[in-house]
Amino acid sequence: MLRARRLDLGAGSWELGARAGGAGDMNKVFPQVDGNGNAAAGTEALPAGEGAQACVTLMNRTGFLCHDRRSCVPASRVCDGVRTCAHGEDEEEALCRDVPHSLPSFLVERCGDPASWIYSDQKCDGINNCGDCSDELSPVSTCPLCSPGWWRCPSTVFRYCSCIPRSLCQDHVQHCSDWSDEYSCPGP
Repeated sequence: MLRARRLDLGAGSWELGARAGGAGDMNKVFPQVDGNGNAAAGTEALPAGEGAQACVTLMNRTGFLCHDRRSCVPASRVCDGVRTCAHGEDEEEALCRDVPHSLPSFLVERCGDPASWIYSDQKCDGINNCGDCSDELSPVSTCPLCSPGWWRCPSTVFRYCSCIPRSLCQDHVQHCSDWSDEYSCPGP
């Protein structure tokens, strides 16, 4: 069974579907094509002249569409030294030679400090990836307050910004400056 929905990534829309299958299946993305079978939108030219296309992973995060046009690699797994795409295009030299400058813009998010960057799938993941919480807190990001499974509080832990995982609640260790993780949070 294949379910599809449209996703707008700027100039173009995409057909996105998730297929029930084996545990190894990645999200399936089918860019709209013109009459000649060429991707109509959502591409960005790479230095080597090939087009990189965005997709959405099963975790609803930005990814890199492999040349098979079916496999979607999470952004943070591009140029990580491991060939995830069947033909290794996620590790091609043209793509990885000068990270982050050589990466397509849809794979990169800038932090509050313009010299710092993260992969786009690390934004709004509850983790302080930028070091200044700009990837989790406004005005730089537009993240939801706290995802399900998280507790909102002023965190004392550098790794988190304004939410902590509920698994840290009621563990007899202070993770929130107001101790709400020990006295108010209902736990996991």
